[in-house]
Amino acid sequence: MNLSDLKPGTILKANNWKEPIEVKNIEEVGEYVRIIGSTTNSRTHIDQLIPINEFNTLTIQKLESNFNSPPLNVFLAFETKRFRYAYLYDPLLAINISKVDALPHQIEAVYGYVLKLPRIRFLIADDPGAGKTIMAGLIIKELKYLKK
Repeated sequence: MNLSDLKPGTILKANNWKEPIEVKNIEEVGEYVRIIGSTTNSRTHIDQLIPINEFNTLTIQKLESNFNSPPLNVFLAFETKRFRYAYLYDPLLAINISKVDALPHQIEAVYGYVLKLPRIRFLIADDPGAGKTIMAGLIIKELKYLKK
């Protein structure tokens, strides 16, 4: 394998590495090769000097794309990514994707008081018909999105 064959973005595999490495930069340093990159799964930074003879044993992992997946599976994969990152842009996510019409006092209680505290321990007590179940559901939904 030649150094000129490797470009940023190339994925290398070796027997002594736990997972493949995506190359960011590669250069020859005397009798060694310096590889700068990150592991593909855990995204751990790698900056390693390896001897040239060991470098020649590395293999380039081919990235193969196939478009044989059912369209519904692709759609669901994109939807899960969209929901995973939606909370970064929409602070009222649980209300906006639920089928419940929350009232202003419920939104204020959930987002103005309950979710602002680091440790959530509340007793929801209010008049009959004031929406205690809706508030509890919103709190649980938000805590699931926040992974708390």
